[in-house]
Amino acid sequence: MSETSFSVPREDRCLEDYITGTVFEFAETVEASEADIVNFALNYDPQYFHTDPAQAAAGPYKGLIASGAQTIAMTFRLYVKNFLPGKASFGSPGLDELRWLRPVRPGDTLRLRLTILAVTPSQSKNDRGTVSSMLETINQHNETVMSCRCKNIIARRTSG
Repeated sequence: MSETSFSVPREDRCLEDYITGTVFEFAETVEASEADIVNFALNYDPQYFHTDPAQAAAGPYKGLIASGAQTIAMTFRLYVKNFLPGKASFGSPGLDELRWLRPVRPGDTLRLRLTILAVTPSQSKNDRGTVSSMLETINQHNETVMSCRCKNIIARRTSG
C-alpha cells in the first residue's frame, strides 16, 4: 500500500501506527541551492567539487555537487518531519547499506520515499519496539540519489 501521510498526527504516533510493507511517498521537498551546498561543504566537507564552482566544472563531476553528508542531512530533515513520531521516538541504533547513487546538484529538489521493512516489538522492553525502513532520496527527475536502511526505536502505545 502506498501512502502520502499517516492517519495519526505525528505527536500521537506510536509503534502500533507503523505497518510493515507500507510505502510512503511524502509530498514535502527540500531544495539543494548552490549557496547551501557551498556553505555546508565549507564547514563540513571542504573538497573543491563541493566548494568551488569553477574548479568543480573541470572536475570529475563536471560541476558542483552536494556532499554526501549534506544529502543525508537533507534526507533526515524530511524523515524526521514526515515519518518519525514526536514524543515516542527513542532514537536510532544506526544506518545500514548507505549508498550515494547519483550526485545532488544545485537546484535539485529532493523528496523521500520510504518503505517500512519490519515492525518488531522488543522482547526485553515491552514499552517499545523497532521500525526498520528503507529510505530512498529521489530528485526531480525521479532518480534515486541516495538510499539507506534505518532502524528507529519507538514507544508502544500499549505494553504488550
